[in-house]
Amino acid sequence: MKQSKRFRAVQKEVDAKKLFSVKDAVALVKKLATAKFSESVDIAIRLGIDPKKADQAIRGSVTLPHGIGKAVRVLVLAKSPKDSEALSAGADFAGLQEYIEKLQSGWSEIDVIIATPDVMIEVGKIGKILGPRGLMPNPKSGTVTNDVAKAVQEVKAGKIEFRVDKAGVVHSIIGKANFDEQKLVENISAFLATVVRLRPSTAKGQYVRSITISSTMGPGVHIDLSVAQL
Repeated sequence: MKQSKRFRAVQKEVDAKKLFSVKDAVALVKKLATAKFSESVDIAIRLGIDPKKADQAIRGSVTLPHGIGKAVRVLVLAKSPKDSEALSAGADFAGLQEYIEKLQSGWSEIDVIIATPDVMIEVGKIGKILGPRGLMPNPKSGTVTNDVAKAVQEVKAGKIEFRVDKAGVVHSIIGKANFDEQKLVENISAFLATVVRLRPSTAKGQYVRSITISSTMGPGVHIDLSVAQL
């Protein structure tokens, strides 16, 4: 992959073999976020699990204490009166059939979909569309619920979903590079605590193998597991 002159310049400031404390890693990532736009800060956690096994296919959600730094567009798929409840709670869109048809037509102006249990048969019919985009509602992440108002409020407050990929890595955005260092540290701590809590009982050996954070256009900075309070 061709790398820009800017990326090669900032990459020279990172020792790929060095491990940093969470605080020092955050400070370095912020320093290296030199793009002309507000870069996101992402985390990648490599886990000692076998994601092919159903009981180790980790997925979950966490409410980051300081959010992710961007407005989250929420669609609630529900019948009346739940659709009105969702809109009153701050959902951007709410309804059922019209939005299912829009999603089938390729509509993509949303970040999270919440659904009530009674409409999941209808939602399941477009699972092949929603699944690859990470939008399929799921009870484990709290996006299939009758309490749509609470779910909308949580998502708007900074609740994010995550799942392990085929390589055994959990990826997520955990804020913006223009956040205060302490806010990023606290978001990372909340995310790590949730991933650790979800450790499968069948996972053997070392669970967290590595933690890396980076800005959208910056190089990865590796965190020392011994000081990450794992």
